[in-house]
Amino acid sequence: MKSVLYYALLFLYLLNFAAFPQPAKGHISGMVVDEVTQKPLFGANIILIGTSYGAATGEDGRYEINGVPVGSYQLKVSLLGYKSITKTDITVSNVKPAQADFKLTESVEQLKEVTVKSDYFNKSPEDIISVRSLNYEEIRRAPGGFEDVIRALSVLPGVAQADAGRNDLIVRGGAPSENLYLVDGIEVPNINHFGSQGATGGPLSYVNLDFVKDVTFSTGGFASQYGDKLSSVLKIDLRDGRKDKIGGKATVSASQFGLNLEGPVSSNSNFLFSARRSYLDFIFKAAGFGFVPEYYDVLSKYNYEPDAKNSFSFLFVGAFDYVKYFNDTQNKRFDNARVLGSDENQYVTGLTYRHLFSNGFFRVILSRNYVDYNTLQKDTLLNPVFQNKSRESEDKLKAELVFRMSSNNEISLGADMSYIRFKADIFFPDFRTTFGETLPINNLHTNKDYTKAAVYLNHNMLFFDKLRTNIGVRADYFDPLDKKLYFSPRFAASYALTELTDINFSAGIYYQAPSYIWLAAGAPNDYLKDIRVNQYVLGIDHKVTQDAVVKIEGYYKKYSDYPASLTRTYLVLANTGAGYSGSDDNYSSFGLEPLTSGGKGFARGVELSFQKKFSDVPYYGILSLTYNQSKYTALDGVERTGSYDQTWIFNVSGGYKIDNYWEIAAKFRYATSKPYTPFNPDGTQSISEYNTERLSPNHSLDLRVDRRWYFEKWTLITYIDMQNIYGHKNESGVRWNARNRVAETSTSIGLLPSIGISVEF
Repeated sequence: MKSVLYYALLFLYLLNFAAFPQPAKGHISGMVVDEVTQKPLFGANIILIGTSYGAATGEDGRYEINGVPVGSYQLKVSLLGYKSITKTDITVSNVKPAQADFKLTESVEQLKEVTVKSDYFNKSPEDIISVRSLNYEEIRRAPGGFEDVIRALSVLPGVAQADAGRNDLIVRGGAPSENLYLVDGIEVPNINHFGSQGATGGPLSYVNLDFVKDVTFSTGGFASQYGDKLSSVLKIDLRDGRKDKIGGKATVSASQFGLNLEGPVSSNSNFLFSARRSYLDFIFKAAGFGFVPEYYDVLSKYNYEPDAKNSFSFLFVGAFDYVKYFNDTQNKRFDNARVLGSDENQYVTGLTYRHLFSNGFFRVILSRNYVDYNTLQKDTLLNPVFQNKSRESEDKLKAELVFRMSSNNEISLGADMSYIRFKADIFFPDFRTTFGETLPINNLHTNKDYTKAAVYLNHNMLFFDKLRTNIGVRADYFDPLDKKLYFSPRFAASYALTELTDINFSAGIYYQAPSYIWLAAGAPNDYLKDIRVNQYVLGIDHKVTQDAVVKIEGYYKKYSDYPASLTRTYLVLANTGAGYSGSDDNYSSFGLEPLTSGGKGFARGVELSFQKKFSDVPYYGILSLTYNQSKYTALDGVERTGSYDQTWIFNVSGGYKIDNYWEIAAKFRYATSKPYTPFNPDGTQSISEYNTERLSPNHSLDLRVDRRWYFEKWTLITYIDMQNIYGHKNESGVRWNARNRVAETSTSIGLLPSIGISVEF
């Protein structure tokens, strides 16, 4: 590793003398639309803050600013009757147009003057509370983030990490299965390679960050258009392809290499395409590992706009994951016997049609999700002890309508229907858990068709430019359950105490249907109910300066009807779903045992955060402090600490742009570690000690340095990312070593340096 770093640094040093010697220039283009109606806005003024560059939108809402020197800028958009918006980190390159689109919100008090007005932190009408937005550049440069959408969220308040090196989102004390992902409005069950069945985590996202425009992350209090999940909503909006010419990007990063292509197909259509492959299999095999992960992913998007009112978009994202075992030695066979591996093929594809009319728009999405799991674990004699071959497919038709009734009054309504096919062949011979129970499931063969449906209505109202309310109701239907229909009322409000300070509140009921794999065991699992959460959030936002905001929020979540095991009366499935499930956690997350909706619990906490956006002051950062407590009760009636409870979480992440070429950033994280159950001297575990011990606190420091080189016809982007720079061995769990008859603590590998090199053309 040291020699690789040495030669990489030498290569980058020599490139410094070959870079384009004259100041290079590029251009910025984009579109400005109404937040609610999506109607293009004519005459909006766009200026690059601190420069003389600017433009105005035409009748189609589009603008273009040419001859801009390369570098990073803040772009401000203003229009009479609308609240202005400033976007940061608009990176201008000499080989690729910078794309910056804006959605403006109407303002009732159009001409009122204030001393300080912050437009760096714009909120859409539906995002009243517990919402953060990140742009492409903020995610890309995140230290220790591997340029991964989900990992960049780890610094936000209320977000805990179940295990180092994993993308299991633990949001405000919830389970890893409680997170909703949407890519360009299309719901995706899991956006991670080697995803956990029935949950939403995995080691690495398969959505190519290079094509991400914006990310919006809600940690609670979300509106009625988002359903069937309890804890969070992650919306990923992809950008359009280039409209000037064909271009692309070749990348070699910490774990993979890939190629992007994009460009126009015609005057009113464009495309995006990427293909990536991991090279971890080469490294693992050369290092003598007993198993090797290998993955690929592809992304393709096509946009077509026949006229100003109609548009079509096609999306395909696929991931293909494989695990290879090498059992040529006794040690490798022993190590591999403790690994639950999964070959997975998954994709999401969708066709979206949108039509604009005078006071709103409607959108229709036809989509398909498909996942093929082949999960296997063998013993030291290479006999299978668990095998799960299952397929989940979901075909969905979704329609949405947004209508503005007046300048301060709009409604949105929608409906969707899904046809689901679930097939599973599961080989699971009698398994005795470390707590002493024998699970009653042996072999399962199931082939079922399900139907899901939902309708929602949401109303936004603004009173005197001070008080905004969001009232909605949602109905969800899932046909295999005994109780099939659930109603979810929701309310949120935000009141402007001053021009700089808002007080926000939300309350609502949220439901989530059981995962399909939890229904595989048949009766009594068919009588499960939707999981229910009553959720309350109260918070205050205060703009310290134009580019900085401080927030404090408190929340309380009351869980009921959580699936709980009839065999293991201490187990509620809220405590499962993260990590690489297998014999080490007694196959808890699969729910392959008799279940009943008898679990309950709560999560409560307080979050404090401060965020400084990149502006004319060339540094940026996020600081967050979270206090959280989560407890769950299974059928034995004992209230226990949740398996993913981390009482205190402290994050500070920030960076400094030295100039248009160099940037440095760092991140420090400290967290109370999660609970675990200790082992007895004979390798068993006691129910009375379930989740009574804690691992040592986790902490780490990551450092990242970025450098850009501008050549005449291409741009080189490089970075060095040093994760866990002082090499602290963070603990992730305790497992039993049957050969040595001792409990072992699993830890991270310490210092992890990585290098990324990208060529844009």
